[in-house]
Amino acid sequence: MSRNINRERPKNLNLFTIRLPINALVSILHRVSGMVLFLMLPLLLLALNLSFMSEASYLRMLSWLDFWLVKVIFIGFSWAFFHHFYAGLRHLAQDVHWMHGLDQARYSSRVLMVLVIVSVLIFTYLIW
Repeated sequence: MSRNINRERPKNLNLFTIRLPINALVSILHRVSGMVLFLMLPLLLLALNLSFMSEASYLRMLSWLDFWLVKVIFIGFSWAFFHHFYAGLRHLAQDVHWMHGLDQARYSSRVLMVLVIVSVLIFTYLIW
């Protein structure tokens, strides 16, 4: 009897039509932001190394920060940083059994998304 029930269940294999709950979205974005932060490390270390070489290279690095494309890239990196930071704090809070119920987790996910958006907007205002 249970085999017939499983065969009759609808199957949605199109990943673009699946609507994820906000908790799942925050969890996936936490992993994506961690990957972005890890992948940007060589670029930041290269920029730091170039800025330490001489005063001229430091001034050249500062001049690169005036380009709009570099600012947009930094805004993307700031999203990764803020999302990973706030999601990490949320996971730590859940590890000590604070806000771990389903309704509380949904609420904390929404608060996290708002905090990330506000933080990125403030960062964008400060660098532009």
